[in-house]
Amino acid sequence: MGALRTGGQGSVYKGKRMGAILSAVKLLPTPIHAENAEDKNFRDFQNEVEKLKKVNEDPSPNVVKILNSGLTESGSLPFIEMEYIEGPDLEDLLKPPHSPIFTIRETIKLADHLANALAHCHKVGVKHGDIKSNNIKFNTETGNYILLDFGLAVMSDEQRRSSLRHAGAVEFMAPEQHDGIMLFQSDIYSYGIILYELLAGTVPFPLINRVETSRNMVMLSHIEKQVPDLIELRRNRLPAEWSEEKKANEMMVPAWLLQVIEKCLEKDPEKRFHDGVGLYEAVNNSNQNALNNEQVTAVINELKTENERLTNLVEQYEKASKAKAYVITGIIIFVCLTTFGINLVLNRRNTNAETDSTNVVSKQIQPVKNHSKTAPKNKVVLIAPEEKKDSLRTIPASKKDSIKPKKTKDGLVNDVPQF
Repeated sequence: MGALRTGGQGSVYKGKRMGAILSAVKLLPTPIHAENAEDKNFRDFQNEVEKLKKVNEDPSPNVVKILNSGLTESGSLPFIEMEYIEGPDLEDLLKPPHSPIFTIRETIKLADHLANALAHCHKVGVKHGDIKSNNIKFNTETGNYILLDFGLAVMSDEQRRSSLRHAGAVEFMAPEQHDGIMLFQSDIYSYGIILYELLAGTVPFPLINRVETSRNMVMLSHIEKQVPDLIELRRNRLPAEWSEEKKANEMMVPAWLLQVIEKCLEKDPEKRFHDGVGLYEAVNNSNQNALNNEQVTAVINELKTENERLTNLVEQYEKASKAKAYVITGIIIFVCLTTFGINLVLNRRNTNAETDSTNVVSKQIQPVKNHSKTAPKNKVVLIAPEEKKDSLRTIPASKKDSIKPKKTKDGLVNDVPQF
């Protein structure tokens, strides 16, 4: 169904099995002329294939499944048939429109998946030997990162040495691989280069072109030079579209991750992790501790947020209380002023009333003159019964004083009421 990738270490073709099952077939460049134990190449190939079969005995979600292996009918070329993984490889994920670097979270995810893949292979004695960006795919169906292409794993030492020297991805190769030596620690070194590339956006020693001179310069750099500062390279490659907050967060690479990368990139194989099992334990334990620290940090941040919320509520309550106090004080002052005003008005009215009364009382009372016109001319008196019962007699007022007192039957003088 067409070639997927070609190179000095062989070509990969997309194939189709019975039904809808797709596969990827890797053809190795070195032919095997005789399928018998006397042919060293065939014998080495068979030994490595047996190792690959052990990888599949206990399938790993991070290692491609080996479906078949053997020799082609024409040309006697060795081949390995693997499951076809739908999705981009790491090399594609570092190119536009994707960001030039991975986020810390995604890098840790890949570190865990790839370490698990190496541990799975190394436990059964399989060394991959060709770990690089385009040999690791992201499975869009499962969300897992998958280690592909075990082509070098089935080559003989001599074939592997020749292939690596002329066609290997020197940017990812351990120093000892330039001498044709492949160890478990060689895969560990390549693992460190992968993580470095994801965080920094470039490998430590890039290959400028494919000429022999450039390849030799990269090989010497792996052997002699120290890797450039990863953090500085990452800072220079932060995507412009990221917010300032995200940029700041993405520069906080966990110390344990930097330490793992540093140990993987030791020049001396003995100073690296011994194999994938030790690497996976270190990554998994560090990641778990980091997760615990993140959980603690998350709880602290939640408490800080809650504290800020409560502080704001207290401030709002205090402001509301102050406003309420001001309103109550205003009302009290208003009532006091109103009462004072009313009392003042009433006092003024009372003062004016008392002044008027004093003026009236203080005026000199004038005697009433007896005018002849108003003076009574006659006076009505009650006539004693002896003289005339139930009758009235009119007596001139001028004669009032001339009337002599009379006695009643009881001997009382003038005991008759006058009206």
